[in-house]
Amino acid sequence: QVQLVESGGGLVQAGGSLRLSCAASGRTLSTYDMGWFRQAPGKEREFVADIRWIGGSTYYADSVKGRFTISRDNAKNTVNLQMDSLKPEDTAVYYCAAGRPQVRGTSAGYAYWGQGTQVTVSS
Repeated sequence: QVQLVESGGGLVQAGGSLRLSCAASGRTLSTYDMGWFRQAPGKEREFVADIRWIGGSTYYADSVKGRFTISRDNAKNTVNLQMDSLKPEDTAVYYCAAGRPQVRGTSAGYAYWGQGTQVTVSS
């Protein structure tokens, strides 16, 4: 079992930055792919970014490419999401997930999910 806890959310003005962190306990994250997802009010959960455990390659949704950066620290059992140039449409609850997805950019294959952290971007 893996328990995931997100932190770092908050209220920020458009153009600002936030850094989300996801800490794991129970098992090491080093053998799992890690992803960030988000869900805005009234909308379905959507993929944001992921990072592979083999090789560390990253993959981003088009909507965040060039503004968000995902990284992982296997020694600290954490994964981070640096969010720059934030926009009001980035407002959502952000979730981290661990698993072995077959297809990048989808939620299928993620076995463990955190409770989420709220990010609100004001205009």
